[in-house]
Amino acid sequence: MRAFTDERDWAKFHDPKSLILALVGEVGELAELFQWLPADEAAQKVSSDPLRRRVGEEMADVLAYLVRLADILDIDLAEVARQKLENSAERFPPADFRGEAPEKI
Repeated sequence: MRAFTDERDWAKFHDPKSLILALVGEVGELAELFQWLPADEAAQKVSSDPLRRRVGEEMADVLAYLVRLADILDIDLAEVARQKLENSAERFPPADFRGEAPEKI
């Protein structure tokens, strides 16, 4: 992402606020694809084109902006995701939460 941005001289547009707004916009485009799909049919409907291709494209856009934002803010996404999963595993032990959605804690 950094090389792609640098080759086009777009870094001047990639401040954190602008990247977050772009990310939110792309999440909105992804959500729009699912907006009127029945929840119990969504996975099946996305299993074939053209919807599968469109969902993949929007997910790629979300990922690209998130990766770029992490780069700008010098955040190691893999490391913080690993830490977050470890913390969640401690907060929500399987014996206490199996099959149960936790209430907001």
